[in-house]
Amino acid sequence: MYTLQFGAPQDQRAENEAAVYAFLNQLRIPFYRIDHEPVHTMEDCLAIDRALGGEICKNLFLCNQQRTVFYLLMIQETKQFKTKDISKKLGVSRLSFGTAEHMEQLLHISPGAVSPMGLLFESAKDIRLVLDEDLLKAENLGCHPCVNTASIRLSMQDFLQKYLPATGHTPTFVSIPASYEE
Repeated sequence: MYTLQFGAPQDQRAENEAAVYAFLNQLRIPFYRIDHEPVHTMEDCLAIDRALGGEICKNLFLCNQQRTVFYLLMIQETKQFKTKDISKKLGVSRLSFGTAEHMEQLLHISPGAVSPMGLLFESAKDIRLVLDEDLLKAENLGCHPCVNTASIRLSMQDFLQKYLPATGHTPTFVSIPASYEE
């Protein structure tokens, strides 16, 4: 039986995951890690969220229409994403989802494992980090370490004050409503 795999080969994904842990250790950022079956949806993440005790958020890899400017949008897991709303807040004519190829090239991640941990691989600073301002209320942040077979929890304070400065990324904060009226 054959298994179809997307993104980097398994050994490369393991190297990327190990690089995340090494980077966090180098920055003296404590984290809690759990291994699990591959997850592909936010529904799959709910049990992991409870086990981690952190705010697992949706991480969306987006780009402009020309695919020249890329965004990593982090929003609360319970919130809906409206392209029109985020595009307007960022002053971009139209956002769409970035390709798996760009995701792999820029963040060293595959679909299903989108995470701010991939920013450590993004040396050109071509990705603009956008955070839902309500995430600032969370004590902890839960995310994937560049693979969707593990999840980590670290403090939001360490993420904002140690991790992001070490990667050279400054977030843009946006207000995303809890729900949209139809």
